[in-house]
Amino acid sequence: MASSTISPNSTFFITKKDPGLSAFSSSSPSPFSIPKCKKSISKKIVSVMAPQQSERRPATTGSVKTALTMTEKIFARASEKPQLIPGENVWVNVDILMTHDVCGPGSIGIFKKEFGQDAKVWDREKVVIIPDHYIFTKDERANRNVDILRDFCNEQNIKYFYDIKDLGNFKANPDYKGVCHVALAQEGHCRPGEVLLGTDSHTCTAGAFGQFATGIGNTDAGFVLGTGKLLLKVPPTLRFVMDGEMPDYLQAKDLILQIIGEISVAGATYKSMEFVGSTVESLTMEERMTLCNMVVEAGGKNGVVPADSTTFKYLEDKTTLPYEPVYSDAQARFLSEYRFDISKLEPLVAKPHSPDNRALARECRDVKIDRVYIGSCTGGKTEDFMAVAKVFLASGKKVKVPTFLVPATQKVWMDVYTLPVPGSGGKTCAQIFEEAGCDTPASPSCGACLGGPKDTHARMNEPMVCVSTTNRNFPGRMGHKEGQIYLASPYTAAASALTGFVTDPREFLQ
Repeated sequence: MASSTISPNSTFFITKKDPGLSAFSSSSPSPFSIPKCKKSISKKIVSVMAPQQSERRPATTGSVKTALTMTEKIFARASEKPQLIPGENVWVNVDILMTHDVCGPGSIGIFKKEFGQDAKVWDREKVVIIPDHYIFTKDERANRNVDILRDFCNEQNIKYFYDIKDLGNFKANPDYKGVCHVALAQEGHCRPGEVLLGTDSHTCTAGAFGQFATGIGNTDAGFVLGTGKLLLKVPPTLRFVMDGEMPDYLQAKDLILQIIGEISVAGATYKSMEFVGSTVESLTMEERMTLCNMVVEAGGKNGVVPADSTTFKYLEDKTTLPYEPVYSDAQARFLSEYRFDISKLEPLVAKPHSPDNRALARECRDVKIDRVYIGSCTGGKTEDFMAVAKVFLASGKKVKVPTFLVPATQKVWMDVYTLPVPGSGGKTCAQIFEEAGCDTPASPSCGACLGGPKDTHARMNEPMVCVSTTNRNFPGRMGHKEGQIYLASPYTAAASALTGFVTDPREFLQ
């Protein structure tokens, strides 16, 4: 793939790290070395920039175009500009605006205040509204938020409103989907080369489709509702080149935890994170979504994976709208470039209380846990549950701690109950989970990933230690402010459920 080829004339950066943390490949690569669980991880990062290329003189036949990155090309197209540079502010035409039950009411309120009570949205077919956060609760304010969305969508005749009315039985709501970032992909709202904005920080998930996707605030969303435009600053791009065959005990969650641990939670602040290389090309769409999902945990403005045959095949039955992928030019300039030999990576966790508090899973084997949580936009997709089932199947054992399962969407829930797990003799995930002693799969939603009302399923209402496939482990994130969250891949979470301690999945997969 052209987008994965690094031109020898590109501008490179040399990043100096503490020797024990280096994950960069070299002429003689050494195994990954990460401090033990009990040790803190240095975040000292020094970047040295190579001299910039000398300025090219204009050709006699006309102006010379500057080579652009993927994100810059998407900005150029959306702003109708032939050229632009990082740091430039441009008015961008928005292809899709998404909002949900937490931020939707506020965005709607701002839209009505600024554009008028009788104003109409700029395009009723480009607004996607997905209730998903605080759904299965008796909290009156949370329920009211969904009512506000419903009234607005009826008033505006919004085409894509995934409503839920019967909270007692989600299956009685055929329009209800679940977690917005997974539903956006499943329902065909993600397309290469487009601009997708959402009132949720993990909107960056959609970058897996080769588009610009990022989270925005309620005020910006109110403006987009009325105009279909937003003033955005063009971000510079960090390129992450991941090569090597991915071991069968690793998942994309391990890759992104490695990157965040390497550059820190502030290492990509207002920067685009572009993922390329043979490892990335081998990932499924759902795994690419996991990779892009957590760029915001590194401070990233957006994450992006070049569209390829995997992308196009996924979209075949999802959308009939035309789209045009873009790719970084061979001479495009990247602020920094990081290279990884994934074949040498080991299963990782992020210890409390930060996603960059990286450690090897095997070095945390003495950490006793109280529960395991499988779910969210990060780790609640069909392939995530298949991965958990694979570990349980390989072990033949029962879980030793309560293990909560929250499918991201209604489709994922159906997959859990209907798709056979490879090598199981026809058993479904649900059957394997029941045999392993897990909690019954819950109604699809964001669940306890961000705490929520006290009656939210699997919320941590008292101090506990939890291994979770979610994306954040800040104090209070899943409920109780004294709770401790270890972020992990579905493989590692499943292995930990079987032992009652943070566990390297290789104990069951090899």
